[in-house]
Amino acid sequence: MLLFDAHLDIALNAVDWNRDMRCGVNDIRAQERALGMTEKGRCTNTLTLPELRRAEVGVCLATLLARQEKEINHSLGWTSPETCYAMAHAHLAYYRAMERAGWMKMLRTKSDLEAHVAAYRSAPDNAPLGFILTMEGADPVLKPETIEEFYTHGLRAIGLTHYGANRYGGGTRCEVGLALDAVPLIKRIGELGMTIDMTHLSDVAFWQVLDLFPGRIHASHQNSRRLSNWQRQFSDEQYRAVIQRDGVVGMAFDTIMLQDGYVRGVSENEVKIERAVENIDIVCQLAGNARHVGIGTDLDGGYGNEQTPADLDVYSDLLCLPELLAKRGYPQSDIEGIMHGNWLRFFGDVLS
Repeated sequence: MLLFDAHLDIALNAVDWNRDMRCGVNDIRAQERALGMTEKGRCTNTLTLPELRRAEVGVCLATLLARQEKEINHSLGWTSPETCYAMAHAHLAYYRAMERAGWMKMLRTKSDLEAHVAAYRSAPDNAPLGFILTMEGADPVLKPETIEEFYTHGLRAIGLTHYGANRYGGGTRCEVGLALDAVPLIKRIGELGMTIDMTHLSDVAFWQVLDLFPGRIHASHQNSRRLSNWQRQFSDEQYRAVIQRDGVVGMAFDTIMLQDGYVRGVSENEVKIERAVENIDIVCQLAGNARHVGIGTDLDGGYGNEQTPADLDVYSDLLCLPELLAKRGYPQSDIEGIMHGNWLRFFGDVLS
């Protein structure tokens, strides 16, 4: 069944981590073991482009991710806005190269999306991975008006923050609100018809964005505090707010977002893929229907299967999702909506 994944850091893996995403998963693991790599996430990747095809992922949101940090003590983060800007363009250049090689295809308009889905359904084994360009954290946006440059390059979705506070506001693990520069940025995002990704906003910034932004919102990879009770997840009130704005929420498969009290590098992975289906139930119960939930795996988002559910070794292990949903009583129409239909409907509205 066609899967729409609303959050994949493909360029981060290719550019920042120097992985050849045309290879198989085991090839990448073997290469990194041979090089003696020991950093978290190395030798444990779950996806490559062939693996995504095997898992029936036909459409995704692919990120530009370049986070500014004051102190750099790991491989994810950059020291200046200008470097973030440059790295975002490096990610964009990678996607263009993959387009030229026939591996990927950027979807800028509703007609692009519809044509790609039709082509994928007719020849899934040969179709490129269709992607809508998103930005995770607005650090590469040098000034609010710079967003127009990225829009011209194909950007159609953006999250303002990531971990910590940046020039536009507070993100995960802080309770800072929006910065002054966020106001004109949010206004221009609305004028361009883009959607704001509410993922990774601090609680304070989350409600401020809702007050300031009348346009379309979504949450690409955002699990529930009922299952993992810390600020990275949404409260029921936040879920309801996205639902009331006709948004869609993507379920992530990072154990830290599924297992309460999980500590990276310390805790055992006790949950299984079924735990994410429990989270799907939560969203559906709050909405009263299955129209506002989808998949946004965040797999290989700076970690590997050392930090995924115990029964998730490679991405294609998610092929069990339709069966798990059916066992919980979801009808076929709802299963198709969760796997792809809800995101297709949402972005069919967003893309002009």
